[in-house]
Amino acid sequence: MKLVLIVGLLVVAVFAVDPNHGLEFLRFVHQYQKSYASNSEYMDRYNIFSANMDKIDAHNSQNLGWSLAMNEFGDLTWDEFASTHLGLLRGFAQPTNASDIIELRGALSVPSSVDWVAYGAVAEVKNQGKCGGCWSFATTGSIEGAVQIKTGKLTSLSEQMLIDCSTKNHGCHGGVVDYAFQFVITNNGLCQESAYPYAGAQGVCKTSCTKVSPISSFKDVPQHSETALLAAVAQQPVAVAIEADEDAFQFYSTGVMMGKCGTKLDHGVLVVGYGTENGKNYWTIKNSWGGTWGESGYIRIGRGLQTPYGQCGILMQPSYAVV
Repeated sequence: MKLVLIVGLLVVAVFAVDPNHGLEFLRFVHQYQKSYASNSEYMDRYNIFSANMDKIDAHNSQNLGWSLAMNEFGDLTWDEFASTHLGLLRGFAQPTNASDIIELRGALSVPSSVDWVAYGAVAEVKNQGKCGGCWSFATTGSIEGAVQIKTGKLTSLSEQMLIDCSTKNHGCHGGVVDYAFQFVITNNGLCQESAYPYAGAQGVCKTSCTKVSPISSFKDVPQHSETALLAAVAQQPVAVAIEADEDAFQFYSTGVMMGKCGTKLDHGVLVVGYGTENGKNYWTIKNSWGGTWGESGYIRIGRGLQTPYGQCGILMQPSYAVV
């Protein structure tokens, strides 16, 4: 009875502050099964939610061709969200050894569009949760795609094994895709996702499950070259680093994202294709924030920009697995 009364009073308080966002917040709490430890935390989260709704509404009112929408991250400040949902180690210098550089076969005659999801070379969208292990998801995605293209078999691989066992990386505190590729080569493959499931936290490395999908090497795509990245993505899904510490990423919903983003790389993702929509060229990116985020877990960002870094730094650190 006391709990019902408290909830009732909170509802009254929320509606008194803002009847529009108050109703939306109640729906948000119910939809995502949110719970808060105290009345004050409830009101604090409501205030954050309301501020985020204002940002979303202000953006969408500009009709920029891409939209934002409320999602499960609506009660988090950007700093809170970024502290747990990014995870690329900054300051990593990509190798320049000639043996690690992509061969640009057919770079001038790539298809006008590519969709590795439609081809069947991309596993289901996964969710890293509150663990900065994005680098591991980009790594497995590249390997899963390379193996499927070569063998016709799509096998979902274990990010948790990388988080637990790739010691050059730092588990949920960040990592580098190339270091993860090196681990897979040395380890002669990874366990399947079903055999070594994701836990969302770093644990003790396990070696008992059968390893699959070994790779022979990896390639680093020449930096600052859109032609090179196009040639690479035309062959297979490619792991890239981007700067995602902008509000637009937290609430991206649909469309070709052309908004502000920089080149301080902090998030590892997977490029799974490219194309053009209404005259806007784009890259299709598979994220690791779950299927309710963005376009069913994907985002499309601008391509063909007049910058050597690409939208959000996408041209700065691409690499892919070789089976």
